[in-house]
Amino acid sequence: MANHLFFFLFSLSILLFFHGGLARPGSEQQQQNQCQLNSLEAREPDNRIECEAGQIESWNPNQDEFQCAGVAVARYTIEQNGLHLPSYTNAPHLIHIIQGSGLLGVIFPGCPETFEESQQQTQQQWQGQQGQKGRSQQGQQGRDQQGQSQYSSQQEDRHQKIRRVREGDIIAIPAGVAYWTYNQGDQQLVAVHFLHTDNEDNQLDQNPRRFYLAGNPEDEFNQQQSRQGRSQQRREQGQQGNGNNVYSGFDTKLLADSLNIDEDTAEKIQCRNDNRRNIIRVQGQLDLVNPRRSQQERQEEQRLQQELQQERQQQGRRNGLEETFCSARLKENIADPSRADVFSPQAGRISTVNNFNLPILRSLGLSAERGFLYRNGIYTPHWNINAHSVIYAIRGRARVQVVDDNGNNLFDNELREGQVLTVPQNFAVLKKASNEGFEWVAFKTNENAKISPLAGRISVLRALPDDVVSNVFQLSRDEAKQVKFNRRQVSLLDSSSSSQQQLIRAVA
Repeated sequence: MANHLFFFLFSLSILLFFHGGLARPGSEQQQQNQCQLNSLEAREPDNRIECEAGQIESWNPNQDEFQCAGVAVARYTIEQNGLHLPSYTNAPHLIHIIQGSGLLGVIFPGCPETFEESQQQTQQQWQGQQGQKGRSQQGQQGRDQQGQSQYSSQQEDRHQKIRRVREGDIIAIPAGVAYWTYNQGDQQLVAVHFLHTDNEDNQLDQNPRRFYLAGNPEDEFNQQQSRQGRSQQRREQGQQGNGNNVYSGFDTKLLADSLNIDEDTAEKIQCRNDNRRNIIRVQGQLDLVNPRRSQQERQEEQRLQQELQQERQQQGRRNGLEETFCSARLKENIADPSRADVFSPQAGRISTVNNFNLPILRSLGLSAERGFLYRNGIYTPHWNINAHSVIYAIRGRARVQVVDDNGNNLFDNELREGQVLTVPQNFAVLKKASNEGFEWVAFKTNENAKISPLAGRISVLRALPDDVVSNVFQLSRDEAKQVKFNRRQVSLLDSSSSSQQQLIRAVA
């Protein structure tokens, strides 16, 4: 009996070993090979698309550091009254609003249209339309009233919730969920998009793919050239698909039958002759069903406070029902100084968003931090324990250093506004702001990204015994104590402290 039990357990362990090793054949090994980096670079955008009402700039996702982290990055600039066409991506991603404000529409599949226009408003619109047409015949009144009743009961506008976004918002978009963005503000709306293509929700490949539902857009990551051969072959065979949106690839007649519309309207939906590209200009202004801004913001704030209070009470007792799919909270503002999680009057502040204050990130496996270093402030040297980090410089400049597992300095340079720097998992990183300060957002590939400081009050050095520090670094006992205790701040350090220490030593 014991032999049979041993054989069963041994067979089970072998099965689990091979199951774990073959879960994603080649992917993990390939990513490990791609993370054998000899250097890192602060990168500028490689590709740019000029649209009717804005522009899209993207970083080449085939660069070694982006391949290592399995990510892609793009920056969208939407002009006033501009509309970024509805689309969805093959990977979950985060959007950070760098400048401006606007509206965001997210379409969750299978969810009801909870925003609806009043019948009274619809009847007034219908009457206005009838007045413009000049229908005044007496014999038509009965039929008009009957049509008006049917129109008001069936044709009033209904759609899913629209969210207001503004500078400082982090917005979470799941893979395959369609959304659109509209700039209704008085300045350009600038947003940085971060896609995690190596996420388990993406089962295609590490190429970032955006599927547009309208228009005749260009590929913002400039990867269409690799597929041009197949597209040309399809066109030569007389197949559809030269409109670059999902609808354009279908047969026009079949599409018309599917939507119960005429073929002329179906051809318009396919947008084959539309040259406005990915961001279009709205004629007039969008007429949307939306609560008053002040009322909506008060409700959103009250709801956020209630959710945070409930989360504090239910830590460790989650049942998965805290937030329904259709009403999930998608955004958190991390630019407000009063919201900072770490603050030093001398050095700066840091705000984080993770699965605790934005629960949807739990399913996306992503998080972010936004930091602001004052003049010459230092973000303590540290490593990211469980995530890759992609840093986008929002304003100012900083000297940044990155060190790998062999103690090699892979990056020692200035990171300035508009540049992107990738820091692989466990690589140590140090930031020091210039005289003008430094502000950044870091996207991380874990829903609860953690860091381990190398200096400061909660650093790894502080946790070591004095004798260990003394022996491993060949220091005297007093020097070991100085290494451990001279920094009393937690994460944000002011450079004046080290200068004062040098001055004290010089005087002594």
